[in-house]
Amino acid sequence: MGYKIAIVGATGNVGQEMLTILDERQFPVDEVFAIASRRSLGREISFGDKTLKCQDLEQFDFSQCDFALMSAGGAISKEWALKIGAKGCIVIDNSSAWRYDIDVPLVVPEVNPEAVEGYTKKNIVANPNCSTIQLVVALKPLHDEAKIKRVVISTYQSVSGAGKEAMDELWNQTKGMFVPGQEVDPSKFTKQIAFNVIPHIDVFMEDGYTKEEWKLMVETKKILDPKINLTATAVRVPVFVGHGEAVNIEFEEPLSPQDAREILREAPGILVIDKHEDGGYITPAECAGDFATYVSRIREDITIENGLNMWVVSDNLRKGAALNTVQIAETIINRGLLKKKAA
Repeated sequence: MGYKIAIVGATGNVGQEMLTILDERQFPVDEVFAIASRRSLGREISFGDKTLKCQDLEQFDFSQCDFALMSAGGAISKEWALKIGAKGCIVIDNSSAWRYDIDVPLVVPEVNPEAVEGYTKKNIVANPNCSTIQLVVALKPLHDEAKIKRVVISTYQSVSGAGKEAMDELWNQTKGMFVPGQEVDPSKFTKQIAFNVIPHIDVFMEDGYTKEEWKLMVETKKILDPKINLTATAVRVPVFVGHGEAVNIEFEEPLSPQDAREILREAPGILVIDKHEDGGYITPAECAGDFATYVSRIREDITIENGLNMWVVSDNLRKGAALNTVQIAETIINRGLLKKKAA
């Protein structure tokens, strides 16, 4: 017998990816429920060789489920996560609604798996931001070895991080560039995204940083080490899937590029592709559909003492969202923190 799982937001990009990953990883499920808003009631969603019919969030009985994997946006999570948790169902939330709550663990299983034990306070575990996840997976083994003082990061984030409407906008704008009369004005983004880059993700804050940049700073401290100083510039690029990050790290102790490569090669969830030749690195197009976080271009920063640069790439819909959510559920099970609901 397996576990009973509700996918809240099953019609979205991440919700459908969760269903795919549950099937691919042969997660021990007894039953899976596709949950969405009332307007999607009855809509059919694929799960392996099965077809699920969407059920209404407001009418569904979560007391029958072991896990609710949520990817329905922050407003829905704020309204429903505590209610679902009160039913005895563990919520693993993919929005930003609970990430900064002191009573809710923020978890990347390769980095801080022990933190899941804190879920009992509210029956909620938060999934970090997509750009944070791949960053801390790469930073963790290096921090353990040489202690990180400071990180400077520039992200190159795909449009899928902003949802299906954003992907449609890139597609339609790209077509419109070549078909007279079919030009598409920006709607989801503040400026044209096709054949362009936009140094603006999420809302601006009073200090001039955007909320996306703030998330990277705050979440890295909560997950990895509050003493790490981090500054970020988050940029949206005309790529459908896969986030890239240029990462500059300053350590307290010396760490050579070769030692860093060897450490990262042994680290969970990471693949190092780092050849000093044309094409000897990984790009977002190559990581799409994969589980791993890829690290390339590892080299010394000659401008500071104990500094390294590297390039980090991952599928933001998989490791950056759906995969990490499923891994959190697996971690809770593997640590013996949950007993299955009776059939």
